[in-house]
Amino acid sequence: MNSEQYILAIDQGTSSTKTLAFDKSGHVAAKGSAKLDIHYENNFVEQSPEEIYRSVLQSVAACLYDLEQQGILPGQVVSVGLTNQRETFVLWDGHGTILYNAISWQCKRSSAICDRLKEEGKETSVKEKTGLPIDPYFSATKLIWLVENVPSIAAELEHGNVFFGTVDTWILYRLTGGKCYMTDHTNASRTMLFNIYELDWDEVLLEQLGLQGLRLPAVCPSAYEYATSTFEGLFTEPLSIRSVIGDSQAAALGAGCFQRGEAKATLGTGSSIMMAVGQDLIYKGQDTVDAIYYSTEQGVVYAAEGIIVSCGATISWMKEQLGLFADERELEQIASAAPSNHGITLIPAFSGMGTPYWKKDAKASIIGLTFASDRSHLIRAALESVCFQIKDVITATEKEHQLTLSQLLVNGGMSENSFIVQLLADVLEKPVICSAMPHASALGCGRLVAIDVWNMPLHAALPQENVEVKVYDPDPSKDWVKTSYKQWLESVDRFLE
Repeated sequence: MNSEQYILAIDQGTSSTKTLAFDKSGHVAAKGSAKLDIHYENNFVEQSPEEIYRSVLQSVAACLYDLEQQGILPGQVVSVGLTNQRETFVLWDGHGTILYNAISWQCKRSSAICDRLKEEGKETSVKEKTGLPIDPYFSATKLIWLVENVPSIAAELEHGNVFFGTVDTWILYRLTGGKCYMTDHTNASRTMLFNIYELDWDEVLLEQLGLQGLRLPAVCPSAYEYATSTFEGLFTEPLSIRSVIGDSQAAALGAGCFQRGEAKATLGTGSSIMMAVGQDLIYKGQDTVDAIYYSTEQGVVYAAEGIIVSCGATISWMKEQLGLFADERELEQIASAAPSNHGITLIPAFSGMGTPYWKKDAKASIIGLTFASDRSHLIRAALESVCFQIKDVITATEKEHQLTLSQLLVNGGMSENSFIVQLLADVLEKPVICSAMPHASALGCGRLVAIDVWNMPLHAALPQENVEVKVYDPDPSKDWVKTSYKQWLESVDRFLE
């Protein structure tokens, strides 16, 4: 009988929750998942906090069932980690009663509040304390919206009875029957309420934003023994929860970004580009986001992050709204067949522009159409826009942090498209590494568990020795790449003016 030990990594995402079981070598022994609904109405995007929690239990149960089919018992699981969608938050009272739906990171209801705070001159102070610009992407301004627009929440806040938590905090709270009210440095740093330099909630900022009296969780390292839980009886003995980390940071650890200057780009609906900076944040970003990458009990490690709003979302729009193609597997061939000098620039500001432009109200545009333009030109321009936006972020990061990109590691669904990954290497003039491991966030989370449970150094934890890695080297002969990127920059400058 198999007597090996396993750890679980719960990856709580926007549209689903996945749970993976890893052995010591990093092999994925079992998986389980549960889908989640998202409620869209104009600029409002919400989820059910109870459904989020239940999806965690369902995905863990499905993973355990997968293990049991292989003769592996629940008792062989020795610990668990949690990685989660960031910025999304939940409010509840002292009895654990939910006060409102979970407000998604995608929600834009606080755009006017962001404008007001900027007009009041608060952005410099916010950036200097939190590393973040004032933007609806982050939690605080949507929390302000609730206080100003939902009288019951304002009344509870006045009585000090509003408990705030990002998704990880809510899950920990529920798993422990309210005993664990904690978060980690990475999730706290996405709220726009946490001072990432002093590593504490900023009371002055809370008062300036009208949020004094808000109940906030204790902030702990990403690798830390948070609590124990039976997961409502799924385990006969309580299981230790030993890591909590935001999903983009976890994906960077899963991709293998351990050294200063190494970066990852997650190519999903949007994109998070994160470059490791180190334990000292010598330079502060202006157009990029200063972030806590991860933390252990020995201290925090910082990163510079860029946020791209529309990557895969642009491709979905072309498929679903315009009907330009039926299967995403067609895209590589279609784009490769289109001429490199097609002359079209697609600026994918469908929901504003993120790093380094931060234009939340910008609208998408297609520039350079002629009667000769066809669907292949549009599709190629869309794929190019993904790569050019990442180049914008890397350029800003290198400049602001006095860093040089050594290599880019990519993950996410679009990383399976060789046209995109090769163009990334060409425009960045650096190697781009693509791993066949599709669950980078879960792997990064699992690595933080492994350093404690199995006493492994982070860079050697869950080594993934048998996972195929493909390296795309830049092709310096492609002169059209520089020409096309220059055209992109000129078009964006004119468009955003």
